[in-house]
Amino acid sequence: MSKLFKLGASILLCATFANANTQDEAKALVMKGVDFCKKVGVAACVEEFNKPESEFVNGDLYIWANDFDGIITAHPKKPLKGKNLYRYKDKAGNQLFKEFIDKVKADGSGWVDYVWDHPTKGEQTPKTSFVIGIGENQLIGAGVYKE
Repeated sequence: MSKLFKLGASILLCATFANANTQDEAKALVMKGVDFCKKVGVAACVEEFNKPESEFVNGDLYIWANDFDGIITAHPKKPLKGKNLYRYKDKAGNQLFKEFIDKVKADGSGWVDYVWDHPTKGEQTPKTSFVIGIGENQLIGAGVYKE
């Protein structure tokens, strides 16, 4: 019975990691989004990023957008479009949307760590997102949970 339990636990662990997205995948998705924005323009790409059924959504991996005032311009998973989250703090005290903006303004792109609601756990879970500026007053990002 012990061997059977270990085998089952190993299979479950492998399945969990097989479904988890990586930082490389998040960054690749964002860079695909940047290329798309260059082709169609910022307004059209942001509109596409709002769609729950788009090529920029793959399970828990998706692109969102916000402007440099902290107003969400695209989020395919939650009804956040139009909300100003500049001052929003996660449970760890991170003012993450301000940090996204600061990262893009300082470095053009990069990774930001924070906590966010996990879709299956139902609790805030450590996450990191790659963010990059598009246009004059927008950024896009995609993140992965650090499970």
